[in-house]
Amino acid sequence: MLERLAAGATALAQGVASVAGVRSGTEEPSFEVLDRARGIEIRRYAARLAAETEVPADETASRSEGFSRLARYIFGGNQTRARIAMTVPVDQARARAGHRIRFFLPAALREPPVPADPRVQIVQVAPETCAVLRFSGSTAPQCVADAKARLLAALGDTAWVAEGAPIAWFYDPPWTIPALRRIEVAVPVRRRD
Repeated sequence: MLERLAAGATALAQGVASVAGVRSGTEEPSFEVLDRARGIEIRRYAARLAAETEVPADETASRSEGFSRLARYIFGGNQTRARIAMTVPVDQARARAGHRIRFFLPAALREPPVPADPRVQIVQVAPETCAVLRFSGSTAPQCVADAKARLLAALGDTAWVAEGAPIAWFYDPPWTIPALRRIEVAVPVRRRD
């Protein structure tokens, strides 16, 4: 009985903390900061596994539907009915016909279970170097697009050149107070020749 009360109190405290933008105990992919310039960080990420899905819809609807599909997978919607710990960020990028939504899997999970939903795929994400701009506020498509434009502009005359289109990373649940949200936009980069 005491264990259940303690677990309930912990869950309640984490829920309240998430409203206020306090993240606790949620794994993020590890990275090394290579450089800082003009308000951006250049980060080197190692290879990592992810569960991803493509949704043929606009940015907001894709994020919602994609998140739901991937949440079902990590909460037991897989062939072994295994529960997988939630990680951050939720990754969103343009895809052929809509958007790709991705959850990075816990680093200790070497052989993830096969998804029950064929629209969810397990992928190996190659090591990459990214320029990252962190901001808070709205997750509305125009706000994210403005941040992507600021990221590309900030690269300007730095030692780094973008190699591809920017993506968005969301760290907090939608009910988090906007001023306390952690949102990032990232783009793969290489050093200038």
